[in-house]
Amino acid sequence: MRVKVDCVGGGPAGLYLSILLKLQDPSHDITVHERNPEGSTYGWGVTYWRGLLDKLHAYDPESARAIADHSVNWNEGVARVRDLATRHSGDEGFGIGRHRLLELLAARARSLGVRLEYEHEIDAADPPAGADLVVASDGVHSALRTHHAGHFGSELRPGRNHYIWLGTTKVFDAFTFAFVETDHGWIWAYGYGFGPDRSTCVVECAPETFTGLGLDGADEAESLALLEKLFADTLDGHALIGRSPDDGSSPWLNFRTLTNRTWYRDNLVLLGDAAHTTHYSIGAGTTLALEDAIALAGALREHTALPRALAQYERQRKQALLPVQSAARYSAQWYENLPRYIQLPPEHMFALLGQRHSPLLPYVPPQLYYRLDKAAGQLEALRRLKRWLGPKVARTVHARTLTARERSDPRVTD
Repeated sequence: MRVKVDCVGGGPAGLYLSILLKLQDPSHDITVHERNPEGSTYGWGVTYWRGLLDKLHAYDPESARAIADHSVNWNEGVARVRDLATRHSGDEGFGIGRHRLLELLAARARSLGVRLEYEHEIDAADPPAGADLVVASDGVHSALRTHHAGHFGSELRPGRNHYIWLGTTKVFDAFTFAFVETDHGWIWAYGYGFGPDRSTCVVECAPETFTGLGLDGADEAESLALLEKLFADTLDGHALIGRSPDDGSSPWLNFRTLTNRTWYRDNLVLLGDAAHTTHYSIGAGTTLALEDAIALAGALREHTALPRALAQYERQRKQALLPVQSAARYSAQWYENLPRYIQLPPEHMFALLGQRHSPLLPYVPPQLYYRLDKAAGQLEALRRLKRWLGPKVARTVHARTLTARERSDPRVTD
C-alpha cells in the first residue's frame, strides 16, 4: 500500500529510514525535511562497530559498502595515564566523518526517489499536511517532540561532567584514552580516527576541574590552547579544531540523557535522538539511530494498521535499549568517579575501563574486582580450551584405541 511519509530531520536516522521504506516499496511518497543547508552538520566523526556494519549489509548492501569504503577501522585500544601507556587488542571499531555519512545516505536516498528538502524548517504546531506518517528525527532538541512533551513524557537528566567535542589533525591508529592530572583534578580525552587526516577528540572533566582550570570563563580559542598543552604528548604536537555554536554559547556541554514514556502520538513517531540518548562514552548513538530506522521500517512492513506498527516499533526498541541504557549509565558513572580507579596500575585501570558497564563495579573495591575478573577470565579460557580440546581428545583416544585393536584383530574397521 502506497503511503506518504514526512521525515523531519535529515540526520542518519531519518535518511536511513527513507532508504529502507523506498526499498520496501518504490511507490511510497517520502520527503526528508532538514532545516540546515545541505553539507552542514555538527560534530566530527562518529564511531560504530562490526555488528552494525553486518546489519547494514543485510538491509541495503549498496549503502553499507559505501559507508565501509569511507570508514577507517581499528582493533586496538590505548590508554595513557600520566607518562605511562598500555595497549590492548579489542573488537573491531570503525570511524567515519559525520558529514561523509550524511552525504552517502543522502545520495542513496535521492537515487531511490526520496525528496530531500534542505533549509526547510517545519513548524511544530503545523506539521506536514496529508502525511500518513510524520517521523520526528530532528534530534535531542526535537521541536515536534517538545510541542507534545506532556504526551510523550519526555525527561532530560543532565550529567555531572563537562565535555567538548573537537576535531584534530592527529590521526589515531587505535581508540585512544588519555588521562592527564592537573592541579585541579583529572581531565581526559577519547580519540579515534574518522578519515585519512582527521580524528575526533572528546575532552571531559569534572565540574571542579572545569572551573579550576578557568575553562568556564575561557573562549574557544583559549580553551583549545590550554587543551593542546595538556594533551601535547597524546596529540604529538597536532592541533585541536573547534567549531563554535552558531548562537555564541559555550562549546562545553553537559551530556543530557533523554527518555520518553511513549514514542508515538497518532501518526507522529519519534526516531533516534528525538526518542532517546545514551552517553557518548559507549559510542552507540549512531548505531541506535540506524537500528531504530531498521525496526520502524520492519514494523511498517509487517502491519498495514499504523497503530499496530508503531506499537510494535516502540515495544521492540524499548526492550532492545534496556541493556544499552544501563551500560551507558554505568559508563558515565565510571568517569564521574574516576579518582576511584585512576591510581591503579595502567593495565589494571584499563581492564576496569573495559568493565565500566558492570553494575557490580561501583560496589566492589577496584583491585578486588580486577582480581576476580581476571580469575573469571582465566576460568572461561580454560572452559573454552576444554570445549575445543574435547572433540580432538576424543578423536585421538579413539584413534589410539582403534590402532591397538587393529594390532590384535586386523578385521576391525572404523
